[in-house]
Amino acid sequence: MDPLRALLDLPDQEKVERGLEHTPREIWQQPETWSKTYERCLSQRAELNNVLRRAGIGRGNTSSPTVYLIGAGSSDYTGRALAPLLRRRWSCEVWAIPSTTLLTEFEEFHRPGKEYLWISFSRSGDSPEGVALLEQALDRHKEIRHLVITCNAQGAMAQLCLRHTDRALALVLDDAVNDRGLAMTSSFTNMVLAGQCVGHLDDDAQFGEMVAQLCDTGRRFLPVAAEAAVAISLLGCTRACFVGAGVLRAVADESALKVVELTGGKITTLAETPLGLRHGPLSSVDAHTLFVAFLSSEARRRGYELDLLREIDRKRLGRVRTVVAAGRCEDTSSLVDRCLSLNCGARFPDQFRPVLDVMLGQLLGLFASMQCGLKPDQPSPSGTITRVVGAIKMYS
Repeated sequence: MDPLRALLDLPDQEKVERGLEHTPREIWQQPETWSKTYERCLSQRAELNNVLRRAGIGRGNTSSPTVYLIGAGSSDYTGRALAPLLRRRWSCEVWAIPSTTLLTEFEEFHRPGKEYLWISFSRSGDSPEGVALLEQALDRHKEIRHLVITCNAQGAMAQLCLRHTDRALALVLDDAVNDRGLAMTSSFTNMVLAGQCVGHLDDDAQFGEMVAQLCDTGRRFLPVAAEAAVAISLLGCTRACFVGAGVLRAVADESALKVVELTGGKITTLAETPLGLRHGPLSSVDAHTLFVAFLSSEARRRGYELDLLREIDRKRLGRVRTVVAAGRCEDTSSLVDRCLSLNCGARFPDQFRPVLDVMLGQLLGLFASMQCGLKPDQPSPSGTITRVVGAIKMYS
């Protein structure tokens, strides 16, 4: 039986007692929710196009605005998963900057006289850094235009947009993806997909075909990834290392965060690029380490990734080695323990893969949490981390 499906079929009371009421369902529902997010973006196409037009998107390299993709934690990784795609689609500067950095270093990233579009990501819309940044920008910098992508219509960021409709718009996703579990899962992939939709407003029909393919591929990949995640979690690894290049580096970051969050820090994690890992961090890949590589479909990146896999194999590093690839894995089968294929073709573009690949990281976190004796919906019984980061003191 599909191990994720088995969790969904547990009696309701057992789900509550074991902390499995939300997280398994929120991981499982993702392929079904992506098409709804696409439809929601289409329903607001006119408003979204207006925001982009007024911000200056589409004017060309010489006079386009600088776009900042802003968030914290998983919401920051959302921006990192989108920046290359939007940079290519809009032919302008697009940079992912954590709200936790922008709040303290605003002057370093803002130049008077320049035009800016801020796209902020927040599941709850109540992250203290995100709210503070949006408030300050709306009050003090009227030249900045804003798009907020959130899963909570009642969140502070969505409400701020309603009070400043001349410069800000909130794209509020379906409440079903406002994850109730501590860890962001369906909220992450749906905010990524919403950002991709915003980047394809001038080509929405063709992108709709891509969304249909993502939904179909995701449905088929989930049980395969769940089976692998269960088998890996039973090995009891105490460390996990995730690598990826380009947008797949954001997948590695988010996967590492999911495992450390859902295991309450009992499994320490690391995320790097294939080349970056060799500059010191490779020393952390020991006999107790799960190693996961999200392999690029682009030949040049793939070459560096294969070189890293050969080095790891030659040095006999890692407890278990796993790769995820868009197509077949013949070039890695002798180097790793598990080859997971998305089965969407070897040339499937990396830029659309984050919503698919990250589901393995989510499932590894879920089953490792259970293996650690924790409740995945509330994996931090001491309250060290919470669903929404607590309020902080703001300094002007």
